[in-house]
Amino acid sequence: MESIKILEMTLEDYEVIKHNLTSDFDDFWNALILKSELLGEHKKYLVAKQNGEIVGFAGMLQNPPEMEIMNIVIKKQQRKKGIGTLLLNKMLEIAENNKIESIFLEVNAKNWVAKKLYEKAGFCEIGIRKNYYGAGENAILMSKKVNNLQK
Repeated sequence: MESIKILEMTLEDYEVIKHNLTSDFDDFWNALILKSELLGEHKKYLVAKQNGEIVGFAGMLQNPPEMEIMNIVIKKQQRKKGIGTLLLNKMLEIAENNKIESIFLEVNAKNWVAKKLYEKAGFCEIGIRKNYYGAGENAILMSKKVNNLQK
């Protein structure tokens, strides 16, 4: 597999993927919501690029001393190749460099692949949000301690 680069997402990257979000990635958000997220205060989005092609992206909300992972999305035909792990590791590095103490996220209870990714990275289940995704689909709340800055 060719080398994958993790970079900060730009508006140009957004323009490249906005028309293919639901077909190539997932129907989690529409393009307008993604753009507002990308431009949002305290938000940072990353892209995974392979040979110049966007194969994944991830977003976070930084509000020190906490951070929330908004999403990690991999192109459908590129899944199970470690791209999600690369994006997550980059977000953990950003958290450590920005004095983040705790990271939070929600994951669909049915998405066992994502849940395993987060558990492998040291996230622990802290609760459930019933019907968070609608149609009876619950979200599992997870968290991870990053930096222990308390004296």
